Parts: sequence; C-alpha cells; structure tokens
Amino acid sequence: MQATAYTYDSETRSGSVLLDDGTPVDFDTAAFDAGGLRLLRPGQRVRIETERQGDALRITLVTLQTL
Repeated sequence: MQATAYTYDSETRSGSVLLDDGTPVDFDTAAFDAGGLRLLRPGQRVRIETERQGDALRITLVTLQTL
C-alpha cells in the first residue's frame, strides 16, 4: 500500500502517514526501524505494510516507495 509521509519525529522515530483517501495513520518506532530508513520528510511517498488490530489499522513497515 502507498501513502504520503505526514509527520515524523526523529527522536522517537515515529510519526504518521496519510493514506490516499486522506486518512491519517500513525506508525511506531518498530514500523519505522523495520524499513531500514534513517530519515523521513513530510511529503515523501512511502510504501507501508499494515495489519488490522481491533477496529484500527496498524502499520508494521514504512519504507520509501520505489518504482
């Protein structure tokens, strides 16, 4: 799934993305670290992997979108 980086805190290595329908979804440190990134800037296109946790969508991986 693709999304756009919305927020990122370099100290906690967590933040949020916007899905293509505009829905914000938070990601935690584990999801950021799983992608092997060092930095993320708002507006970057990213690829995310998700799973359902209760009624909420949980991001398990954030990495840069490549063609």
